[in-house]
Amino acid sequence: MTTIMAIGNSKGGVAKTTTCLSLGAAFAELGQTVLLIDLDPQAHLTLSLGFHPERLRYTVSEVLLGHLSLVGASRETHIFGVDLIPANLSLAVMDKVLYRRPGYEGLLKQQFSGLKEEFYNYVLIDCPPASGLLTLNALTAADLLIIPLQCDYYAARALRQTIGLAKLVRERTNPKLRYRVLITMYDRRSRISRLVMEHMQQHLGHLLLNTVIEIDTRLRECVMHQHAINRYAPKSRSAEQYRALAAELMSIGRGAPAPARSKPTPIPVPR
Repeated sequence: MTTIMAIGNSKGGVAKTTTCLSLGAAFAELGQTVLLIDLDPQAHLTLSLGFHPERLRYTVSEVLLGHLSLVGASRETHIFGVDLIPANLSLAVMDKVLYRRPGYEGLLKQQFSGLKEEFYNYVLIDCPPASGLLTLNALTAADLLIIPLQCDYYAARALRQTIGLAKLVRERTNPKLRYRVLITMYDRRSRISRLVMEHMQQHLGHLLLNTVIEIDTRLRECVMHQHAINRYAPKSRSAEQYRALAAELMSIGRGAPAPARSKPTPIPVPR
């Protein structure tokens, strides 16, 4: 059974791409087959795996347009068990191109209907730091939204917007969507980090994942060297933490989906 996870937050700089790559590599290390989908026009996930976005002929844009299947657009990466559907700047205009198409929120989900479950155990979608059509497509297709959250004041405020979008998607186009919050870039020496963490523990309850990803310079270094953390620094603290995250998510499983609505209601996208 394939589990689809979106990694998203309306605020940038909270380690979405790092989490997508590191978690995907940790799943593969545990013997799972993984497909990563870069849904961000900045194409940082594509770059971090050694691909040059400007040289790519086929990307996730062709998948959204219906010109290619997920398997047809996927590429093998240097990480055994991990494939990638890359992105480039063509994604920047997809909101306007696809907005007039019927069922625009479900274009990515339609592609999953043709994906055989034995191809991949996990699909991880790296979302852009925005609440536009690309993010709506990711959330409509996903079983689980993972919201990376940095322990600072502004990131905590942005969490409300992301959870609000997830609730809207669950009401209108994807009733099975669940969401969890992942603390990232945690600095145990910082008083602000500790205060925000305590606040999240008090108010989020079961929505907060047990695993915490702490600040680690090795995470920045591995991206520059186009490696996942479990390969670049396999004994590092962050490598162990992403392994723990993979194990925690595997233990959570898919869960029981909520009853499906008879007819999804389109979600308006700001233009």
